[in-house]
Amino acid sequence: MKRAWQLTSLGFCALALVALVESLRYPMLDRLGPGPGLFPCLLALATAGVGLALAVQVSLGRVPEAEDPEARLLPSREARRPVLAVLVALAGATLLLGVLGFRLTMFLFLVGLPWALGARNPWAIVLFALAGSVGLHWVLSTGLELPLPAGRLGL
Repeated sequence: MKRAWQLTSLGFCALALVALVESLRYPMLDRLGPGPGLFPCLLALATAGVGLALAVQVSLGRVPEAEDPEARLLPSREARRPVLAVLVALAGATLLLGVLGFRLTMFLFLVGLPWALGARNPWAIVLFALAGSVGLHWVLSTGLELPLPAGRLGL
């Protein structure tokens, strides 16, 4: 079990190194302030730091035994359902974004995800989804002036 933790943490360090090298291809600063390479660079450095700290901690410390239920690498059966719900909702939103547009896709995403995670108050879910989809669209399109997909329906 110790070897698996070591290899996993070093794998994160390797991914962080790839991200760091790629982020250095972009400028760190531009005329308006932070450039497109700054955040990925900082995120890669933080990931590498956490990966190294975990590798050192596992190498120097005691690792729980495999028979211990807390030592499992994969989540329990009960914990897999919300993880899968989030992944399915994100995949669905990705597929629908170009077809339905940002607002309608976000509305469906913000209705479906809380329901899949156990929320059952329909009024709260719909109000949350409506405020979230319209509010997020307003912040991104008006505040940040980002072009968002309108989809085939023009929404």
